[in-house]
Amino acid sequence: MEPVVSIIDILGTVAFAISGVITATKKRMDLFGILIIATVTSVGGGTLRDLLIGKSPVSWLLNTTFVYTILVTTIVGVIFRKQLHYVRKSLFLFDTIGIALYTITGTQMGILIDLHPAICVALGTITACFGGVIRDILCNEIPVIFRKEIYASACILGGSVYIGLIHLGATPGVTAIIAGATVILVRTLAVVYELQLPSIYTKAEREQND
Repeated sequence: MEPVVSIIDILGTVAFAISGVITATKKRMDLFGILIIATVTSVGGGTLRDLLIGKSPVSWLLNTTFVYTILVTTIVGVIFRKQLHYVRKSLFLFDTIGIALYTITGTQMGILIDLHPAICVALGTITACFGGVIRDILCNEIPVIFRKEIYASACILGGSVYIGLIHLGATPGVTAIIAGATVILVRTLAVVYELQLPSIYTKAEREQND
């Protein structure tokens, strides 16, 4: 399972680094600021996950591949930033790919240390979502996870699918593909059809806040 974890981790790092670059360039940050945003987006969720399970040092400090991946991806993203902005909904695309991949790695981490299935799903969701939370806070935006959009819910569903397939005896590779596709599909359908979680506020309260 470990080689699968490593490959997915690298792909997730690339996807989240690009989403960080896109967000930072929209805010007109300098090169250092862009690198910081790309870094926290890529490793923020994984760092929090490792701290929660008592893993020290955290994963990216022990593997410089992640550092080099973020650096190279940031440089490439800055060079081709205009092309990235021409891609329709590019931030959504890379962010969605990132949460799908990181949901898998976080869930796998919980399984590897024999945690309860519900905790494994929670670790997957934390790994997937909290890099974006830190990114949005640093960029002075309300994090997507705290809005009405279906975001963390897609990760929870994807992690649950992963756990279920593993218990049914599916191979890690096939399980990762199906679980990742589940996250991407649910998130995409939610955006395309403007699906949202139920609101606790009345129409009058929403209009008052607006």
